[in-house]
Amino acid sequence: MKFVTFVYQDNQPQAGWTDGGKVYPISLEVNGTEIRTMLEFIRHSGEALPALKEQSNTEEGYDLEDVRLLAPLPNPASVRDFMAFEQHLLNASKQSGLTVHPKWYEIPVFYFSNHQSIHGPDQEVEIPPGCEMFDIELEIAAVIGKEGRNIKAVDVDEYIFGYTIFNDWSARDLQMQEMQVGLGPAKGKDAATSIGPYIVTKDELEAHRTGDRYDLKMTASINGKPLSEGNFKDIYYSFGQMIERASSGTTLYPGDIIGSGTVGTGCILEAGPDVQPWLKSGDEVELEIEGLGVLRNRVK
Repeated sequence: MKFVTFVYQDNQPQAGWTDGGKVYPISLEVNGTEIRTMLEFIRHSGEALPALKEQSNTEEGYDLEDVRLLAPLPNPASVRDFMAFEQHLLNASKQSGLTVHPKWYEIPVFYFSNHQSIHGPDQEVEIPPGCEMFDIELEIAAVIGKEGRNIKAVDVDEYIFGYTIFNDWSARDLQMQEMQVGLGPAKGKDAATSIGPYIVTKDELEAHRTGDRYDLKMTASINGKPLSEGNFKDIYYSFGQMIERASSGTTLYPGDIIGSGTVGTGCILEAGPDVQPWLKSGDEVELEIEGLGVLRNRVK
């Protein structure tokens, strides 16, 4: 199934699912809890998902063009973003005159992003103050659907609710400035993360599975000009390996988001500003991942 959060007319944002050009609102009660938001649905997905499937053919829906889609999970419990594509590191390091740190090949690494600055499809994204090197990052993200601690990579499928497109907007000049101090990116990634338009459940992608990865084409364009083309199956660290690392000694909760890091060629930094200038006000960014849809945003 493909899950969304949407607004119909001037009503309150509501969780829903989409199929055949229609959006169907979710209204369930599970163990005495009313389920109306996506975070509530994910937290109770063990009971809520089967209940929804039972009623899915009886609900009346809205035409997709009559609703406004928001971020499918507007309020994730947390956001961890990994750096799992080797080609991205090689390309970015070459542009920066650096080499990939050998420790990267030993452990999947991540940083915490701002879970309070989530943006949805067609939502404007503002360039941070003082930033002249604003960039995109074409990524895929897994949404955790079941609480777990010390999760093993081989068991990870039972903990993933679904997948979504993930754009880790990056203020490169702020990022480079702060990382000289010896900490990871923080203010350079603080302004916005876009996700959506859907959260797609694992079963929808099963035909694309190849081992512990999926064969999914990933592309990015800016103002209609192609920038990036990659594939999720080329990732160095699987989501199993990432989630095993993230859950080591700590608990992951339903609604946590795990980002993959940028696919090779998936940002301006890799191409260089001579090939694609840094983003400016009015630019339109379009990210597409096979099976997950198209995520569009305009830079403000």
